[in-house]
Amino acid sequence: MSIATIQTRSLLGLKELSQQEIQSILDRAAYWEQHPSKTHNLLNGKFVANMFFENSTRTRTSFEVAEKRLGAEVINFSAAASSVEKGESIYDTVRTLESMGIDAGVIRLKPVGMLAEIAEKIQVPLINAGDGNNEHPTQALLDLYTMQKHFGTVQGLKVAIIGDILHSRVARSNLYALRKFGASVVFCAPDNMRAAELNAPYVSMEEAIQADVVMMLRVQLERHATGMLKSAESYRASYGLTVERAQQMQEHAIIMHPAPVNRNVEIDSELVEAPNSKIFPQMANGVPIRMAVVERALS
Repeated sequence: MSIATIQTRSLLGLKELSQQEIQSILDRAAYWEQHPSKTHNLLNGKFVANMFFENSTRTRTSFEVAEKRLGAEVINFSAAASSVEKGESIYDTVRTLESMGIDAGVIRLKPVGMLAEIAEKIQVPLINAGDGNNEHPTQALLDLYTMQKHFGTVQGLKVAIIGDILHSRVARSNLYALRKFGASVVFCAPDNMRAAELNAPYVSMEEAIQADVVMMLRVQLERHATGMLKSAESYRASYGLTVERAQQMQEHAIIMHPAPVNRNVEIDSELVEAPNSKIFPQMANGVPIRMAVVERALS
């Protein structure tokens, strides 16, 4: 496989991807979702390594289900139990797995910018499962897929993303993707959780909940220790989607959340599975999306 082919089959982010390329992934996901058979032998004999240098049981499991449904051999590599803890570099670990013969790698890591550097030196396609506070492309793809499925089109929708924008790779990937599809994106965040470099307007909570899509971001409760978050209670009072606030939403609007959810912090518990909540359908949609992305990398 040439370097150019490897780069076009990799999925490092959505910022550089065209609308057509993104739509082709969404269309392929729809194919896999509607396919009557649960497992396939499309990727028989292909080895995919899930390399998670940062924890995420949900994303890793979703990728693993997608890979196994396509018939691939799956290698789960968790950094917590690995030599990376002993000081081996992330690059060396990826190179080691590459030299053992993997055909593609799914990778999640904390340092921003490292993924692009690794991708330039590795001879197999890489899929970004979240890199620092840069991008989380498959999350935004499944979000887009969920919106398209519900509304028919994303064109003209107003999407409000509420929470810690500063540290959110989900907010970034969604902003890049949604704009390509003609949606307008607004942010709502406390002053110390805003990202100055992202070109999107900040609105009040009252205005945000009037959007067609109200997307809540997970609050990292450990930021409480650094003083960034006063308390879970005060965050809920100012920026949580409470039952009272949800009653102010438009009738056709939907609630979204990348999960896992801190119930009764960014969103009240009884709203998680409300009729207008897409939180669990989003998770279900993650499997066909990741099937499409893994297939794109390997076929």
